[in-house]
Amino acid sequence: MIGIEDVEAAAGVILGHVVRTPTVTSPGLSELLGAPVTAKLELLQRTGSFKARGAVAKLLSLTEAERAAGVVAVSGGNHGIGLAVMAGALHVKATVVMPRSAPERAVEVAESAGATVRLADDMAGAFALTDQLRAEGSTLVHPFDDPAVIAAQGTVGLELAEDAGELTDVLVSIGGGGLISGVATALRAKRPGVRIWGVETEGAEAMSAALAAGGPVAVELSSIVSTLSAPAVSELTYQHVREMVEDVLVVPDSEAVQGVLDLAGHAKLWAEPAAGCLLPAARRIIAEREDVKLGLVVCGGNATPADVMAWADRFRG
Repeated sequence: MIGIEDVEAAAGVILGHVVRTPTVTSPGLSELLGAPVTAKLELLQRTGSFKARGAVAKLLSLTEAERAAGVVAVSGGNHGIGLAVMAGALHVKATVVMPRSAPERAVEVAESAGATVRLADDMAGAFALTDQLRAEGSTLVHPFDDPAVIAAQGTVGLELAEDAGELTDVLVSIGGGGLISGVATALRAKRPGVRIWGVETEGAEAMSAALAAGGPVAVELSSIVSTLSAPAVSELTYQHVREMVEDVLVVPDSEAVQGVLDLAGHAKLWAEPAAGCLLPAARRIIAEREDVKLGLVVCGGNATPADVMAWADRFRG
């Protein structure tokens, strides 16, 4: 497992390559939820999500030979965008493998940054194709199963700890678990009294399944939230969550989409369902505990208006 010293070292590595995103109190969300809310705005990060942090940290850690071989990554959207843009900035050849369900914008942005995009029928197929390309010589930049990536994602928590006022509970979305592993590491060291909660959507429950089984297991994926749809977490991220996270809450896709609309309407934030799912989870915590002061890691904003309207129409229908 990584430690706070790894997160602090990663902060130095990525300095100048990424944005120190704002940490702000949200009167609109505080009124909506009935408790004080502070939001860490990673949707304002380069490439529209926190993924730029881990991608550039890993790229900067590679040897010349590893860079020359080119890099490959599997992604439901945001990791691919982050790697493509950061690899382009560092003049490294990149291939991004995504499921066909990935947002069209993610494919377009990755290609416009100079990456080659390969599509697979589903996320399991995307992981398999990535393994094949790695066996053929490409250097893997894993979206979550890598200490360098986790440490860099942990800088989100480091900044939150330094910039936020009083917090009792922090909510973080989970796909493969890299973000929450890093954030939990930072908060455990800097804000040891804060409770940390993971949030998944129904049909993308890899961490919940791992906690129930006592270790990573393969899960069936059916959620619309491709950016949270890992077919399994890793032993590394499982161990971090098991040791440092209070619990993992699971919410329906419909509530995650409503959360997107609520973030737009009440916080003036254009987020994606991977962030929208935090709001229904926050309501559960507020209902069960007193004097809650929430921190929300708004992890990304890479959803088009057409995407959001289509999801909203689907669940209203």
